[in-house]
Amino acid sequence: MVEQTSMLLTYIRARLGLSNEEGQALVEYALIISLVALIAVGGLTFAGDRVSSMFSAIGSKLNINP
Repeated sequence: MVEQTSMLLTYIRARLGLSNEEGQALVEYALIISLVALIAVGGLTFAGDRVSSMFSAIGSKLNINP
């Protein structure tokens, strides 16, 4: 996985004509975006059932039938 990511980043740098400093910033942004996406997916997976049950409880108290 690390080798594929490294190859992809090298390809992107070559296609965009980025120097080492710009490539480093690109890698940092990619890592930040990946981390945010991972946290979002993990949070939604962890809290998904709780949120669903909360909305179901609220809906049943409001007597709303789907």
